[in-house]
Amino acid sequence: MKRLFLTNLAFLLLLNVLIKAFWILGIDRGVQNAVASEDYGLYFALLNFTYIFNVFLDLGLTNWNNRQIAQHSQLLPKYFARLIPMKIVMSLAFTVIIFTVAIIAGKTSHKEMLLLFWLCVSQILVSLILYLRSNVSGLLMFKTDSVLSVLDRFLMVVICGVLLWTSVLQGKAFRIEYFVYSQVVSYAVTALIAAAICLYKTGFIKLRWNYVFMLKVLKDCYPYALLTLLMSCYNKIDSVMLLNMLKTGDVASAIYAAGFRLVDSANMIAYLFSIILLPLFANMIKSKISVQEVVKVAFHILITISVAFATLSQFYTTEIINLMYNKHITESMEVFRVLSFCFIPISMTYIFGTLLTANGSLRKLNIVAFCGMISNIGFDLLLIPHYEALGAAYSSLITQSFTALLQVIIALKIFNIKLNFTYIIKIFVFILSLVASTFLIRQIAFSWLWLIVLTALSYVLLALVFRIFSLRGVLSLVKSVKSC
Repeated sequence: MKRLFLTNLAFLLLLNVLIKAFWILGIDRGVQNAVASEDYGLYFALLNFTYIFNVFLDLGLTNWNNRQIAQHSQLLPKYFARLIPMKIVMSLAFTVIIFTVAIIAGKTSHKEMLLLFWLCVSQILVSLILYLRSNVSGLLMFKTDSVLSVLDRFLMVVICGVLLWTSVLQGKAFRIEYFVYSQVVSYAVTALIAAAICLYKTGFIKLRWNYVFMLKVLKDCYPYALLTLLMSCYNKIDSVMLLNMLKTGDVASAIYAAGFRLVDSANMIAYLFSIILLPLFANMIKSKISVQEVVKVAFHILITISVAFATLSQFYTTEIINLMYNKHITESMEVFRVLSFCFIPISMTYIFGTLLTANGSLRKLNIVAFCGMISNIGFDLLLIPHYEALGAAYSSLITQSFTALLQVIIALKIFNIKLNFTYIIKIFVFILSLVASTFLIRQIAFSWLWLIVLTALSYVLLALVFRIFSLRGVLSLVKSVKSC
């Protein structure tokens, strides 16, 4: 069973990295280059607006259902019959909330309402897919779940790729609505396939509404739902505030999206680490095994990757942005330089936040997330009027750093993890060495792509010299996962 789990986990990670990276860096970027900045900025801001309220589509139900089905698979028909009506009610509530807030905010133009409607449909379908997948993974159908996890993105890559290619050949303008419609179709097809798999396992079911059952589920799930809501606010609100605070907010939102895209791609690495670390930490805490060594190994790997990303982003900003985009180059470069640093605190959050989640420290995490939300909104209100998209980037960096630092401090205190002065100096000197090696290699008169490869090799060498990265550490992490 352990070997099966690890094999399917590797399969899942590979599929996610390949397809989702191509989606973000290929299709999503291609669409932004193909449409007007105003159109993409409006789409990006409205998408993040729906993300903020996405918690009302789930309220923690998916994670709860996954645990229940994994432990009691015979309850699938009973839970499926009762949870689907709950999902329907949640979807209606989500739609009402979204449009009520949008109307209050003054987003009443035909184009805004149309995009918002289809984005709501997309989010409802995504939430349904996640719920249906929780049944599939709960039944230990790992390969099926792995395929379902990327099927929607694969379909979008195909559909959007064909539409973009056709528009170029025919010399016609690509509309942002085509992008949204292709997402709806892809999500709908994936949801139908996932539903068919679940119905194959449950047989014919009769939907039932059970008020007592609903209250019990919501009581069990609300701490996770609150955490999701608060984190969504400070992670997604920047583009929404840009759209609402500036006359050219749609353009500013597009510039912010351009700067954020590479950071979002890099975040997949840290996120995939959290998938591995969550069950590992939970098992170690339950067994009263010290987590210090695993935390140290994960920290070393992610601090190297995140600092390397941020450093390369500073020295090769011009080349990277010019390679990716065809408009608002200067503004996108400025935003990207700032947002690239966000990857460092985000990576730390995926380690120490995951550790606190595994420990069940939801109250402390909710307090940190609430502070993060207040911080982000406050700095956005202060900085956006003066610095526009760049101001939102600084706001995000300040908030991500602040919340990550709080999570690190809380985790170190709870788990009694000691940091000595020598170790801190070692990490500091290692980071300075990464920056210095990047600067020196940048002076070589050679192709910038080859310079990046050479710089990456120097990072590996420095990590070995400083004993930040070691084969023994990686093997100990793999061994820990196998024993999970």
